[in-house]
Amino acid sequence: MASSSGQSWRDGMSSDNIKGLVLALSSSIFIGASFIVKKKGLKKAGASGVRAGVGGYSYLYEPLWWVGMITMIVGEIANFAAYAFAPAILVTPLGALSIIISAALAHIILREKLHIFGILGCVLCVVGSTTIVLHAPQEREIGSVIEVWELATEPAFLFYAALVVTIAFILIFHVIPEYGQTHIMVYIGVCSLVGSLSVMSVKALGIAMKLTLSGTNQLIYPQTWAFTLVVITCVLTQMNYLNKALDTFNTAVVSPIYYVMFTSLTILASVIMFKDWDRQNPTQIVTEMCGFVTILSGTFLLHKTKDMGDGTCCTTSLSMRLPKHGDEDDLALEGIPLKRLESLRSPRSP
Repeated sequence: MASSSGQSWRDGMSSDNIKGLVLALSSSIFIGASFIVKKKGLKKAGASGVRAGVGGYSYLYEPLWWVGMITMIVGEIANFAAYAFAPAILVTPLGALSIIISAALAHIILREKLHIFGILGCVLCVVGSTTIVLHAPQEREIGSVIEVWELATEPAFLFYAALVVTIAFILIFHVIPEYGQTHIMVYIGVCSLVGSLSVMSVKALGIAMKLTLSGTNQLIYPQTWAFTLVVITCVLTQMNYLNKALDTFNTAVVSPIYYVMFTSLTILASVIMFKDWDRQNPTQIVTEMCGFVTILSGTFLLHKTKDMGDGTCCTTSLSMRLPKHGDEDDLALEGIPLKRLESLRSPRSP
Protein backbone atom coordinates (compact mmCIF):
# COMPACT_ATOMS: atom_id res chain seq x y z
CA MET A 1 0.00 0.00 0.00
CA ALA A 2 2.80 2.40 0.88
CA SER A 3 4.53 1.84 -2.44
CA SER A 4 1.22 2.32 -4.24
CA SER A 5 0.59 5.59 -2.42
CA GLY A 6 4.04 6.81 -3.40
CA GLN A 7 3.52 6.38 -7.12
CA SER A 8 3.66 9.47 -9.30
CA TRP A 9 1.52 10.24 -12.30
CA ARG A 10 4.24 8.84 -14.57
CA ASP A 11 3.62 5.41 -13.01
CA GLY A 12 -0.11 5.84 -12.50
CA MET A 13 -2.33 7.67 -10.02
CA SER A 14 -2.18 6.22 -6.52
CA SER A 15 -5.14 4.13 -5.37
CA ASP A 16 -5.81 6.54 -2.49
CA ASN A 17 -5.93 9.54 -4.82
CA ILE A 18 -8.30 7.68 -7.18
CA LYS A 19 -10.66 6.93 -4.29
CA GLY A 20 -10.51 10.55 -3.20
CA LEU A 21 -11.16 11.71 -6.76
CA VAL A 22 -14.27 9.52 -7.21
CA LEU A 23 -15.66 10.59 -3.84
CA ALA A 24 -14.99 14.28 -4.60
CA LEU A 25 -16.79 14.04 -7.96
CA SER A 26 -19.80 12.37 -6.32
CA SER A 27 -19.80 15.06 -3.66
CA SER A 28 -19.90 17.83 -6.27
CA ILE A 29 -22.96 16.32 -7.94
CA PHE A 30 -24.95 16.11 -4.70
CA ILE A 31 -23.86 19.50 -3.38
CA GLY A 32 -24.50 21.27 -6.68
CA ALA A 33 -28.05 19.91 -6.78
CA SER A 34 -28.64 20.73 -3.11
CA PHE A 35 -28.07 24.47 -3.71
CA ILE A 36 -31.06 24.54 -6.04
CA VAL A 37 -33.37 22.41 -3.89
CA LYS A 38 -32.54 24.47 -0.79
CA LYS A 39 -33.10 27.70 -2.74
CA LYS A 40 -36.56 26.49 -3.77
CA GLY A 41 -37.27 25.62 -0.16
CA LEU A 42 -36.08 29.02 1.06
CA LYS A 43 -38.30 30.78 -1.49
CA LYS A 44 -41.32 28.74 -0.49
CA ALA A 45 -40.69 29.28 3.23
CA GLY A 46 -40.04 33.00 2.72
CA ALA A 47 -43.43 33.44 1.04
CA SER A 48 -45.25 32.44 4.23
CA GLY A 49 -42.84 33.33 7.01
CA VAL A 50 -39.82 35.41 8.04
CA ARG A 51 -37.05 35.07 5.46
CA ALA A 52 -33.68 33.62 6.45
CA GLY A 53 -31.96 36.72 5.07
CA VAL A 54 -33.50 38.85 7.82
CA GLY A 55 -33.00 36.38 10.64
CA GLY A 56 -35.97 34.06 10.17
CA TYR A 57 -35.90 30.28 10.52
CA SER A 58 -39.23 29.37 8.90
CA TYR A 59 -37.31 27.29 6.35
CA LEU A 60 -36.81 24.68 9.10
CA TYR A 61 -40.51 23.79 8.68
CA GLU A 62 -40.26 23.49 4.91
CA PRO A 63 -39.90 19.83 3.68
CA LEU A 64 -38.30 20.92 0.41
CA TRP A 65 -35.49 22.66 2.29
CA TRP A 66 -34.87 19.48 4.24
CA VAL A 67 -34.66 17.48 1.00
CA GLY A 68 -31.97 19.90 -0.12
CA MET A 69 -30.28 19.65 3.27
CA ILE A 70 -30.23 15.84 3.13
CA THR A 71 -28.82 15.99 -0.39
CA MET A 72 -26.10 18.33 0.82
CA ILE A 73 -25.35 16.05 3.79
CA VAL A 74 -24.87 13.10 1.42
CA GLY A 75 -22.51 15.25 -0.63
CA GLU A 76 -20.64 16.38 2.46
CA ILE A 77 -20.25 12.78 3.65
CA ALA A 78 -18.70 11.88 0.30
CA ASN A 79 -16.53 14.98 0.61
CA PHE A 80 -15.57 13.99 4.16
CA ALA A 81 -14.48 10.57 2.94
CA ALA A 82 -12.53 12.09 0.03
CA TYR A 83 -10.32 14.08 2.42
CA ALA A 84 -9.36 10.84 4.17
CA PHE A 85 -7.79 9.51 0.96
CA ALA A 86 -6.52 12.53 -0.99
CA PRO A 87 -4.86 15.88 -0.14
CA ALA A 88 -7.04 18.98 0.18
CA ILE A 89 -5.26 20.59 -2.77
CA LEU A 90 -6.82 17.84 -4.95
CA VAL A 91 -10.24 17.48 -3.34
CA THR A 92 -11.23 21.10 -2.70
CA PRO A 93 -10.80 22.56 -6.22
CA LEU A 94 -13.07 19.83 -7.62
CA GLY A 95 -15.89 21.72 -5.95
CA ALA A 96 -15.92 23.73 -9.20
CA LEU A 97 -18.02 20.94 -10.66
CA SER A 98 -20.75 21.72 -8.13
CA ILE A 99 -20.78 25.27 -9.53
CA ILE A 100 -21.39 23.93 -13.02
CA ILE A 101 -24.23 21.73 -11.80
CA SER A 102 -25.69 24.54 -9.70
CA ALA A 103 -25.53 27.06 -12.57
CA ALA A 104 -27.09 24.61 -15.04
CA LEU A 105 -29.94 23.66 -12.70
CA ALA A 106 -30.50 27.31 -11.75
CA HIS A 107 -30.88 28.05 -15.47
CA ILE A 108 -33.38 25.21 -15.94
CA ILE A 109 -35.32 25.17 -12.65
CA LEU A 110 -34.98 28.65 -11.15
CA ARG A 111 -34.91 30.37 -14.57
CA GLU A 112 -31.70 32.23 -13.65
CA LYS A 113 -30.41 32.62 -17.19
CA LEU A 114 -26.99 31.31 -18.19
CA HIS A 115 -25.32 33.16 -21.08
CA ILE A 116 -23.17 31.41 -23.70
CA PHE A 117 -20.07 32.83 -22.01
CA GLY A 118 -21.32 31.25 -18.79
CA ILE A 119 -21.04 27.92 -20.58
CA LEU A 120 -17.47 28.88 -21.47
CA GLY A 121 -16.92 29.54 -17.76
CA CYS A 122 -18.11 25.99 -17.02
CA VAL A 123 -15.61 24.64 -19.56
CA LEU A 124 -12.79 26.61 -17.95
CA CYS A 125 -13.74 25.15 -14.57
CA VAL A 126 -13.49 21.63 -16.00
CA VAL A 127 -10.13 22.36 -17.66
CA GLY A 128 -8.71 23.87 -14.48
CA SER A 129 -9.97 20.98 -12.36
CA THR A 130 -8.43 18.46 -14.73
CA THR A 131 -5.08 20.27 -14.61
CA ILE A 132 -5.05 20.15 -10.82
CA VAL A 133 -6.04 16.47 -10.73
CA LEU A 134 -3.19 15.57 -13.10
CA HIS A 135 -0.57 17.32 -10.98
CA ALA A 136 -1.89 16.91 -7.44
CA PRO A 137 0.55 15.72 -4.75
CA GLN A 138 0.26 12.28 -3.21
CA GLU A 139 -1.40 12.00 0.19
CA ARG A 140 0.91 12.47 3.18
CA GLU A 141 1.58 9.24 5.10
CA ILE A 142 0.04 9.65 8.58
CA GLY A 143 -0.11 6.85 11.12
CA SER A 144 -2.05 8.48 13.97
CA VAL A 145 -4.37 11.39 14.71
CA ILE A 146 -1.66 12.52 17.14
CA GLU A 147 0.50 13.37 14.12
CA VAL A 148 -2.29 15.55 12.73
CA TRP A 149 -2.65 17.29 16.10
CA GLU A 150 1.07 18.04 16.12
CA LEU A 151 0.74 19.60 12.66
CA ALA A 152 -2.27 21.66 13.82
CA THR A 153 -0.43 23.00 16.87
CA GLU A 154 2.64 24.23 15.05
CA PRO A 155 3.13 28.02 15.38
CA ALA A 156 2.38 28.81 11.71
CA PHE A 157 -1.02 27.12 11.70
CA LEU A 158 -1.94 28.38 15.18
CA PHE A 159 -1.32 31.92 13.91
CA TYR A 160 -3.51 31.26 10.85
CA ALA A 161 -6.32 29.79 12.99
CA ALA A 162 -6.21 32.71 15.44
CA LEU A 163 -6.33 35.20 12.56
CA VAL A 164 -9.32 33.42 10.98
CA VAL A 165 -11.29 33.32 14.24
CA THR A 166 -10.58 37.00 14.94
CA ILE A 167 -11.71 38.14 11.48
CA ALA A 168 -14.81 35.92 11.65
CA PHE A 169 -15.86 37.43 14.99
CA ILE A 170 -15.36 40.95 13.65
CA LEU A 171 -17.53 40.18 10.62
CA ILE A 172 -20.28 38.51 12.68
CA PHE A 173 -20.60 41.08 15.45
CA HIS A 174 -19.59 44.35 13.78
CA VAL A 175 -19.99 44.11 10.00
CA ILE A 176 -22.98 41.82 9.35
CA PRO A 177 -25.53 43.90 11.34
CA GLU A 178 -24.84 46.90 9.11
CA TYR A 179 -23.75 45.50 5.75
CA GLY A 180 -24.98 41.89 5.62
CA GLN A 181 -28.03 42.66 3.47
CA THR A 182 -26.18 44.73 0.88
CA HIS A 183 -22.67 43.26 0.57
CA ILE A 184 -22.40 39.65 -0.57
CA MET A 185 -18.80 39.28 0.59
CA VAL A 186 -19.77 39.60 4.26
CA TYR A 187 -21.82 36.41 4.62
CA ILE A 188 -19.58 34.48 2.25
CA GLY A 189 -16.49 35.75 4.05
CA VAL A 190 -17.64 34.15 7.31
CA CYS A 191 -18.52 30.88 5.54
CA SER A 192 -15.16 30.72 3.77
CA LEU A 193 -12.97 31.62 6.75
CA VAL A 194 -14.68 29.17 9.07
CA GLY A 195 -14.82 26.61 6.25
CA SER A 196 -11.06 26.51 5.87
CA LEU A 197 -10.75 25.44 9.51
CA SER A 198 -13.56 22.90 9.19
CA VAL A 199 -11.85 21.23 6.21
CA MET A 200 -8.63 20.77 8.17
CA SER A 201 -10.58 19.22 11.04
CA VAL A 202 -12.66 17.11 8.66
CA LYS A 203 -9.46 15.77 7.13
CA ALA A 204 -8.14 14.93 10.59
CA LEU A 205 -11.39 13.10 11.41
CA GLY A 206 -11.33 11.32 8.06
CA ILE A 207 -7.82 10.07 8.72
CA ALA A 208 -8.86 8.97 12.21
CA MET A 209 -11.85 7.04 10.84
CA LYS A 210 -9.77 5.42 8.09
CA LEU A 211 -7.13 4.28 10.58
CA THR A 212 -9.79 3.06 13.02
CA LEU A 213 -11.53 0.98 10.34
CA SER A 214 -8.17 -0.47 9.33
CA GLY A 215 -7.62 -1.74 12.89
CA THR A 216 -5.79 1.14 14.64
CA ASN A 217 -8.33 2.66 17.02
CA GLN A 218 -8.10 6.46 17.06
CA LEU A 219 -11.25 7.05 19.12
CA ILE A 220 -9.31 6.61 22.34
CA TYR A 221 -7.40 9.85 21.75
CA PRO A 222 -8.91 13.13 23.05
CA GLN A 223 -7.51 14.87 19.95
CA THR A 224 -10.05 13.00 17.81
CA TRP A 225 -12.92 14.42 19.84
CA ALA A 226 -11.36 17.89 19.83
CA PHE A 227 -11.36 17.82 16.03
CA THR A 228 -14.98 16.59 16.15
CA LEU A 229 -16.01 19.59 18.25
CA VAL A 230 -14.30 21.98 15.84
CA VAL A 231 -16.07 20.36 12.88
CA ILE A 232 -19.52 20.62 14.48
CA THR A 233 -19.01 24.26 15.47
CA CYS A 234 -17.65 25.28 12.07
CA VAL A 235 -20.25 23.41 10.02
CA LEU A 236 -23.17 24.89 11.99
CA THR A 237 -21.70 28.37 11.50
CA GLN A 238 -21.20 27.77 7.78
CA MET A 239 -24.74 26.44 7.34
CA ASN A 240 -26.27 29.43 9.10
CA TYR A 241 -24.47 32.12 7.10
CA LEU A 242 -24.64 30.23 3.81
CA ASN A 243 -28.43 30.10 4.20
CA LYS A 244 -28.47 33.85 4.76
CA ALA A 245 -26.34 34.41 1.64
CA LEU A 246 -28.53 32.15 -0.51
CA ASP A 247 -31.71 33.83 0.70
CA THR A 248 -30.38 37.36 0.18
CA PHE A 249 -28.45 37.09 -3.09
CA ASN A 250 -28.70 35.32 -6.43
CA THR A 251 -27.69 31.63 -6.36
CA ALA A 252 -25.59 31.91 -9.51
CA VAL A 253 -23.57 34.64 -7.79
CA VAL A 254 -23.31 33.08 -4.33
CA SER A 255 -22.04 29.71 -5.61
CA PRO A 256 -18.96 30.88 -7.57
CA ILE A 257 -17.87 33.56 -5.10
CA TYR A 258 -18.22 31.16 -2.18
CA TYR A 259 -16.27 28.55 -4.12
CA VAL A 260 -13.41 30.94 -4.94
CA MET A 261 -13.02 32.24 -1.38
CA PHE A 262 -13.53 28.89 0.30
CA THR A 263 -11.12 27.04 -2.01
CA SER A 264 -8.43 29.72 -1.81
CA LEU A 265 -8.48 29.76 1.99
CA THR A 266 -8.65 25.97 2.23
CA ILE A 267 -5.63 25.52 -0.03
CA LEU A 268 -3.77 28.11 2.02
CA ALA A 269 -4.68 26.34 5.26
CA SER A 270 -3.66 22.95 3.83
CA VAL A 271 -0.32 24.28 2.58
CA ILE A 272 0.37 25.73 6.04
CA MET A 273 -0.79 22.73 8.07
CA PHE A 274 -0.01 19.68 5.92
CA LYS A 275 2.84 21.27 3.93
CA ASP A 276 1.52 19.82 0.65
CA TRP A 277 3.98 21.75 -1.48
CA ASP A 278 6.99 20.36 0.39
CA ARG A 279 6.45 17.10 -1.53
CA GLN A 280 6.35 18.76 -4.97
CA ASN A 281 8.78 20.44 -7.32
CA PRO A 282 8.31 24.04 -8.54
CA THR A 283 6.92 22.92 -11.92
CA GLN A 284 4.10 20.96 -10.28
CA ILE A 285 3.26 23.83 -7.95
CA VAL A 286 3.14 26.37 -10.78
CA THR A 287 0.99 24.04 -12.88
CA GLU A 288 -1.45 23.57 -10.00
CA MET A 289 -1.67 27.32 -9.55
CA CYS A 290 -2.34 27.77 -13.27
CA GLY A 291 -5.13 25.22 -13.00
CA PHE A 292 -6.55 27.04 -10.01
CA VAL A 293 -6.40 30.41 -11.81
CA THR A 294 -8.20 28.79 -14.76
CA ILE A 295 -10.96 27.69 -12.38
CA LEU A 296 -11.14 31.19 -10.90
CA SER A 297 -11.47 32.62 -14.41
CA GLY A 298 -14.31 30.23 -15.13
CA THR A 299 -16.20 31.04 -11.96
CA PHE A 300 -15.89 34.79 -12.45
CA LEU A 301 -16.95 34.43 -16.08
CA LEU A 302 -20.04 32.61 -14.85
CA HIS A 303 -20.67 35.49 -12.47
CA LYS A 304 -20.05 38.37 -14.86
CA THR A 305 -22.12 36.98 -17.72
CA LYS A 306 -24.95 35.61 -15.64
CA ASP A 307 -27.48 38.30 -16.54
CA MET A 308 -26.39 38.89 -20.16
CA GLY A 309 -29.01 36.45 -21.35
CA ASP A 310 -31.74 38.68 -19.90
CA GLY A 311 -30.94 41.45 -22.36
CA THR A 312 -31.11 44.00 -19.56
CA CYS A 313 -28.81 46.83 -18.62
CA CYS A 314 -28.81 46.09 -14.92
CA THR A 315 -25.53 46.52 -13.18
CA THR A 316 -23.78 43.63 -11.50
CA SER A 317 -24.53 45.04 -8.07
CA LEU A 318 -28.27 45.05 -8.81
CA SER A 319 -28.27 41.56 -10.31
CA MET A 320 -26.67 40.20 -7.16
CA ARG A 321 -29.61 41.19 -4.98
CA LEU A 322 -32.31 38.75 -3.98
CA PRO A 323 -35.35 38.27 -6.25
CA LYS A 324 -38.15 39.05 -3.82
CA HIS A 325 -40.86 36.50 -3.17
CA GLY A 326 -44.39 37.70 -3.69
CA ASP A 327 -46.52 39.76 -6.03
CA GLU A 328 -45.66 41.80 -9.11
CA ASP A 329 -44.76 44.85 -7.05
CA ASP A 330 -42.15 42.77 -5.29
CA LEU A 331 -40.71 41.62 -8.60
CA ALA A 332 -40.63 45.16 -9.90
CA LEU A 333 -38.53 46.16 -6.91
CA GLU A 334 -36.06 43.31 -7.42
CA GLY A 335 -32.48 44.37 -6.80
CA ILE A 336 -33.19 46.97 -4.11
CA PRO A 337 -31.50 46.28 -0.74
CA LEU A 338 -33.96 45.34 2.00
CA LYS A 339 -33.47 48.47 4.09
CA ARG A 340 -34.17 50.74 1.11
CA LEU A 341 -37.07 48.52 0.05
CA GLU A 342 -38.77 48.96 3.39
CA SER A 343 -38.37 52.73 3.18
CA LEU A 344 -39.90 52.79 -0.29
CA ARG A 345 -42.88 50.73 0.80
CA SER A 346 -43.56 52.59 4.05
CA PRO A 347 -45.31 55.63 2.41
CA ARG A 348 -47.96 53.22 1.05
CA SER A 349 -49.13 52.48 4.58
CA PRO A 350 -52.10 54.56 5.75
